[in-house]
Amino acid sequence: MRILIVLIITLFAIVFPHRENINMRITSSLTVDSLGACQGAAYDKRRLFLYGDRETGIIREYRLHQDSVEYLHKEYRLTINGEDLINHPTGIAMQENYPVFIGNSIRLNKEGTLWKAVIYNVNWEGLLKTGNLDRNLLNTIEDDACIQGTRPEYVQYKNKWYVATADYGNQRNEVRLYDPKRLQQAKRTSEKGVLVKQFTCSPWVQNLHWMPEKGVLLLIRNQVEGRKWRFSFVDLEQSITAGKEQVLKVIDIDREDELEGFSFLGNTSKGVAVSSSRRNNVNLMDITWQH
Repeated sequence: MRILIVLIITLFAIVFPHRENINMRITSSLTVDSLGACQGAAYDKRRLFLYGDRETGIIREYRLHQDSVEYLHKEYRLTINGEDLINHPTGIAMQENYPVFIGNSIRLNKEGTLWKAVIYNVNWEGLLKTGNLDRNLLNTIEDDACIQGTRPEYVQYKNKWYVATADYGNQRNEVRLYDPKRLQQAKRTSEKGVLVKQFTCSPWVQNLHWMPEKGVLLLIRNQVEGRKWRFSFVDLEQSITAGKEQVLKVIDIDREDELEGFSFLGNTSKGVAVSSSRRNNVNLMDITWQH
């Protein structure tokens, strides 16, 4: 009888995951230039990296300063021998003692039905030192296991680190988890042992952000194709068990432009959201959690 009760409770938790009372609000909106269309944000060791698709793929480094961000006059071009390589960066996966990966999602037709998705294993410290990918590109991996685009982000599942990515389209969207060691050596994500877990998810995912303190994966999304802001907070472990996203909370923000990326800023109460707009493309946010 006791085993039966435990099974019922477990099944209930999977089907009806605990829903967090999460609130997000924009506290200040800034116009940050020289990024092209900003595609995402990454925060590491008190440094904020914003990346975009200027005349070449670009990463620029900033620091938080009161209610704004301050450019540190450090720019990194995603080029080889001056030629644009990662022209449309769509995710930077960083985790201490693990390889660094940068995604590139390339639209091959105007309808958006054909895509080429590539993940690059890069020497991150070398890139920061030299300012480009010359001698800092370690491996190029075709993400042929994807459906539409790639956006790598490290997540932790069952005490192991994986590189998660997701699709952007409105059909057959998935979140997939790749083994970082196998991915580092692979030529294609369809190779045996690279793809470890996957689950279906909602459409229009632009980027991913992992919250290790809460075991929550944030799907940074649009409400419709290319427009309007939406954030889906997903229980990663329960989603993998169920084979489909287990959503804790969906938050829509009253903005009409294209949300591209988000990162927390050292804790889960402050964050930055970026859009592809020319104005107000960097937005500082407050996030509150109540159980």
